[in-house]
Amino acid sequence: MPLRITVGPRDVNNNNVELARRDTLDKNIVEREGLGQRVDELLPKIQEKLFEQARKRRDDNTRTVDSYEEFKEVLDSEGGFIYAHWDGTDETEAKIKEETKATIRCIPLDEGEPGECMVTGKPSKQRVLFARAY
Repeated sequence: MPLRITVGPRDVNNNNVELARRDTLDKNIVEREGLGQRVDELLPKIQEKLFEQARKRRDDNTRTVDSYEEFKEVLDSEGGFIYAHWDGTDETEAKIKEETKATIRCIPLDEGEPGECMVTGKPSKQRVLFARAY
């Protein structure tokens, strides 16, 4: 819920409502007159702010690694999302999951840089995104 509108008995008497924004946690008392227009103006701003907060949280918690040892170290110490090369086989994916509890969360649509699988050293078309479920 991006925007909560609260109307209490006093608000009814004063022709006001309380607007509480999820993105900034601000609460403001505003007049009911023109409320629809005010909400129409606020919702895109709130959406943009929430999206930017989510993007920042994602970026701040995403790492790129080149070796399996580094992968396990980052996973255990920092968690979050990890980009790493994978050879594309079910066997390697199962080994990673068994040993680290991490699974592939996303295979990016854009073709990234080719490399070597962090586990097997076999060719990898691109990095994929790993994470643990909590």
